[in-house]
Amino acid sequence: MITISPLYPLKFQPILKQKVWGGNKLQELLEKNAKGNVGESWEISGVEENISKIANGPLRGNTLNWALKNYKEKLVGESVYKNFGNQFPLLFKFIDAREDLSVQVHPDDLLAKARHNSFGKTEMWYILDVEKNGKLTIGFNQPMDKKKYLHSLSENKITEILNVEAVKKGDAFLLKPGTVHAIGAGVLLAEIQQTSDITYRIYDWDRPDTNGQLRELHTDLALEALDFNPPNSKLNYSDVKNSPSTIGITDFFAVNKLVLSENYVKDLEEVPSFTVYMCLEGSAVIETDDYSEEINKGETVLIPAQIPELKFNTNSASFLEVYIP
Repeated sequence: MITISPLYPLKFQPILKQKVWGGNKLQELLEKNAKGNVGESWEISGVEENISKIANGPLRGNTLNWALKNYKEKLVGESVYKNFGNQFPLLFKFIDAREDLSVQVHPDDLLAKARHNSFGKTEMWYILDVEKNGKLTIGFNQPMDKKKYLHSLSENKITEILNVEAVKKGDAFLLKPGTVHAIGAGVLLAEIQQTSDITYRIYDWDRPDTNGQLRELHTDLALEALDFNPPNSKLNYSDVKNSPSTIGITDFFAVNKLVLSENYVKDLEEVPSFTVYMCLEGSAVIETDDYSEEINKGETVLIPAQIPELKFNTNSASFLEVYIP
């Protein structure tokens, strides 16, 4: 291996996505350098043609994939590198919905592998901000089967059978593959998901895209992916000061919330992977033995697997803490 810089906490340049349904909260609330209707900020991405670039320190300008190829298990952890090789396994986003997103579904690993040679898409949402009457669509509002679903679709009554949930700041949801869902207007959220950009649109509100064209629907593809069972997506957790609180754990990622009102030391020796922190509120200076980096609301940082301990210097900050169990 070529001689390269020791690893340190890595920030990345956000990849900003203009969306017909996007708004301006990523600029106003999370201080993204964005103009226009920006719907998504991809914070850390290994998705093809959307590879994140390092934004800080000696490795600045290099890509996530470059770092993975050169540092391997030192970056992501032995078990992660063994399972995923040079493919970064998770995608981190902030999403701002000024209007309703399309009603959609994602395939599981098996179907995504067969159809697209891709990972499936298990994802988790954490609600950062909600306007009055903000809502999510998750699952169906009645017992559902293929026949009833297709009838509603053919009669253009799909919205009548969807389960709509009012949400508030701090709510969290796990969206398993096969769950029909849509983010509603007025919702700003953080999303953690498998590395996949496969979405099957079922209904798009008869709305033209940014080019004035109706977006393609994937009725047949979605049908095989759909799970008609109740999803039980909402996650129950309690905020705990100065100690991680578990929000949810899946086979693909674990998510904690970390609310700090004082300095804090995180032992990472027992974590089998890299750790990612998405800053929800406040700010902190994070330190390793030989490096320090400020992280502010709306920023995301990747802590390489080889770093054994992290110090947070703060009097007020909260984070989503994500790793692979």
